[in-house]
Amino acid sequence: MNIKMIATDLDDTLLRDDKTISDITKAALVKCRDRGIKVVYATARGQSAPALVPIDLIDGFTQMNGAVAFAGESLIYSKHISIASSRDFLLAADNAGIQIAVETGGRHYANFDVGEVWGWVTNYTVSDFAALDINAEKIYALPKSDSEIDLLKKHLPKNTYLIISRYDNFTMIMHEDAGKAKAVAALADHWNISIKDVVAFGDDTNDIGMLRHCGIGVAMGNAIDEVKSAADDICDTNENDGIAKWLEEHVL
Repeated sequence: MNIKMIATDLDDTLLRDDKTISDITKAALVKCRDRGIKVVYATARGQSAPALVPIDLIDGFTQMNGAVAFAGESLIYSKHISIASSRDFLLAADNAGIQIAVETGGRHYANFDVGEVWGWVTNYTVSDFAALDINAEKIYALPKSDSEIDLLKKHLPKNTYLIISRYDNFTMIMHEDAGKAKAVAALADHWNISIKDVVAFGDDTNDIGMLRHCGIGVAMGNAIDEVKSAADDICDTNENDGIAKWLEEHVL
């Protein structure tokens, strides 16, 4: 097995339920990097992600569900949704009473108090979408019913797509060229690595494209059934060092 790059989701994949990385998993990643294997994370998170992963464990990362990708500190991939194309969508959601936000550059521009919903988020502004002049790395919404999800789908901006997480219907709207699969491919290409030599790990809906596109896609033992069906292999759970065990068996 000629693995030259590892791409892993964060929440419920690399991270345990308490949002930490076990010493066993850290040791496995360090051994991989010592062998010249690149390690990157691919997450829907924005600026909250770097605090969760020690810099000495990774070579690069993609955040905002693939809207941006960095090799070290160098931005190599970026796909935004223009405010011109998304304003009607934002206003339609706002008029329907759906909590929705534009996220870019680590800041949230929302029609609700983001800090009240997620106490750890402090970089946000309650905004008027009619006057907002910010392009989005990601738009997210918190629909409370199927009818609100239907409204979001009906008004979806052109050249975007929508993903609904298994967690409380958390909904992400992305540029059509933003996605973990494409961002990870951009990182691999940056290092002259064939996508066939990349192994990807994930657990949720937004990981499926990455698992299918990479040479080997591995679903966590705690992944949803749809992800397991899309994967080439299944490892142990995030709580039981699934990634480390798979790497020890197949790579190290």
